[in-house]
Amino acid sequence: MYFRLLHDESSGCVSYLLGDLEAAEAVLIDPRGADVPVLAAMLDEHRLRLRWVLRTHEHDDMAPEEPAALDALGAPRIQHHPPEAGQGVLVFGNEHLRVLATPGHTAGCLSYLWRDRLFCGGLLAVDACTYQPRPALPEALWDSVMREVFTLPSETLLFNGHAPRARAVTTVLEQRRWHPWFGNASRDEFLARVRALPPA
Repeated sequence: MYFRLLHDESSGCVSYLLGDLEAAEAVLIDPRGADVPVLAAMLDEHRLRLRWVLRTHEHDDMAPEEPAALDALGAPRIQHHPPEAGQGVLVFGNEHLRVLATPGHTAGCLSYLWRDRLFCGGLLAVDACTYQPRPALPEALWDSVMREVFTLPSETLLFNGHAPRARAVTTVLEQRRWHPWFGNASRDEFLARVRALPPA
């Protein structure tokens, strides 16, 4: 397997490249349009065919050029809704990812479970996203984290899409215990804190 993390220092955005070298296929998770030339070169270097462009969420209203830039990679783009075919499972080479609907940060957030790793975008950011400093759907966000993330095995690795002031990688156990918004908080406490955030 080939696994790379790309971190943009200015925005804190994190992208991920997963490749099955034996089968010569790959997926990109949360790629940035500005990184397309670099990503294309990385795929070329390892002779990987891009099967999917996967987005956990997007802020295309603030960056309207992003979809066209990503489409230049020449692979189907998955965002907003899990694919109907395959019951939410995407295959690349001999690998597969499970697509989870995890709305909250934005209305159409998705997370991608691969082996012992969950790529969850801005789900855990709450107020740390450069583009959206408060969740779009707080109630849905709480439910997504509690039902889809915190029910995973404790050792599951969580890969964030935003890391401006935090680590890009953590574990379910750590976030259950010490997340500043979700750890040891009740649903009502969480929603009250979100309501107190400044308007976006």
